[in-house]
Amino acid sequence: MLLVIRAERLGVRVSSEEALPVLNETNSLGQRVGVAIADWVRPPVPTRDAMERRFCNLEPLNPEVHGQSLFDCNQLDTAGRNWTYLPYGPFAAFEDYGKWLREYTQKDDPLFFAIVAKGSGRAVGVASYLRIDPGHGSIEVGGLNFSPLLQNTPAATEAMYLMMERAFRLGYRRYEWKCNALNAESRRAAQRFGFSFEGVFRQAAVYKGRNRDTAWYSVINREWPALHEAFLTWLDPSNFDATGRQLIALSSLTQPLVHQHG
Repeated sequence: MLLVIRAERLGVRVSSEEALPVLNETNSLGQRVGVAIADWVRPPVPTRDAMERRFCNLEPLNPEVHGQSLFDCNQLDTAGRNWTYLPYGPFAAFEDYGKWLREYTQKDDPLFFAIVAKGSGRAVGVASYLRIDPGHGSIEVGGLNFSPLLQNTPAATEAMYLMMERAFRLGYRRYEWKCNALNAESRRAAQRFGFSFEGVFRQAAVYKGRNRDTAWYSVINREWPALHEAFLTWLDPSNFDATGRQLIALSSLTQPLVHQHG
């Protein structure tokens, strides 16, 4: 009950499954079955409405508005490290990048947002919702490409908080993060954000002519209230000194909440 009260104060829609420990039930045949969640309500599909906070805005990705800024910021990655594990890119010319933006990022799934830095007003990265499944209450965050101007900044963390917060506020039960199993940076980021490791799907895909094993991570709704508080604690202005350096690491707040590392 305390968890429900705390979650409701945070504006998170909850159901009875979140107030109880994970206990399976037994049917009349003596078979173990999952806990009943009859009061759970199918969530709506996320809208394209912008999200705004202290360090960044998330705006529906518009190739005409955000494309040139994104391309220019991505060009700062002169070694091309950002593109290694992405299924698309790199793009040598803006025309090619603009074509990809128009063809791939204007769909409802994936639903792409541009991450716009508050200080400069520049689009410095992209993120999307994908594999949106309201029927089962599952949604994934992916398609992430953070330019050097966004990497390792409070805006990067805030953007991920905003995406997660909207999903759980809408009523999704499961929020997924998947990445190439060889992408050590993405795997560290997932666990820093409080995602629990679920395993590796072997030979899950072929990308750029190479095999991809996919590492799976998730946050479920009963974990979100505590993670929500961890994010707000880290993002609070009091957690940064006069130079903008963090005083408490996010990982120190989220790691006690992670159920499995990997």
